[in-house]
Amino acid sequence: MSKGILGKKIGMTQIFAENGDVIPVTVVDVSDNVVLQKKTVETDGYEAVQIGFDNAKASRITKPAKGHAEKAKAEPKRFIKEIRNVNLDDYELGNVVAADTFKAGDVVDVTGTSKGKGYQGPIKRNNQSRGPMTHGSRYHRRPGSMGVIDPAHTFKGKKLAGRMGGETVTVENLVIAKVDLERKLILIRGNVPGAKKSYITIKSALKAKEAK
Repeated sequence: MSKGILGKKIGMTQIFAENGDVIPVTVVDVSDNVVLQKKTVETDGYEAVQIGFDNAKASRITKPAKGHAEKAKAEPKRFIKEIRNVNLDDYELGNVVAADTFKAGDVVDVTGTSKGKGYQGPIKRNNQSRGPMTHGSRYHRRPGSMGVIDPAHTFKGKKLAGRMGGETVTVENLVIAKVDLERKLILIRGNVPGAKKSYITIKSALKAKEAK
């Protein structure tokens, strides 16, 4: 069965293993996770648990959101996600989902929104190579050929300049380095998608058996 928790990326630091190795970790705040809804096959057509994270400001709460949270006797949340393939018996409406949902050594998938880079050219956006910079070349950082002569149009999917970043990204098979239950923090080995203070979803790894 799968497990999951929501959090806010605080930033990166490093910890030391017992043998003295330095381990880079991402610190994630997982406080205030509350079960807002349990979805079943009979009522919704599938099974899932809906978790909310981070209390919303009173001035930004809509009546439907307030009513939805009141059913769970909780405050309306800013970040809400569903976790599927869970054991619904382990969750009760209004219960807190604590940091000890995971333990050190667990393999997880982390989903977040990548940093927005704005409008970028084909070299940065698509990792293309530049042309010669000297000897009269007028082809430096251009996108190159737009396609063949016939048909006389650019094919869909051509790698061109455009908006980069700000997309949903999942990094698979990351390892939980440490769980701080007292401070409600989870330390994940390596980096995770998103900027500081951005919301992320931590779930049991879908391909954990394939992780090395």
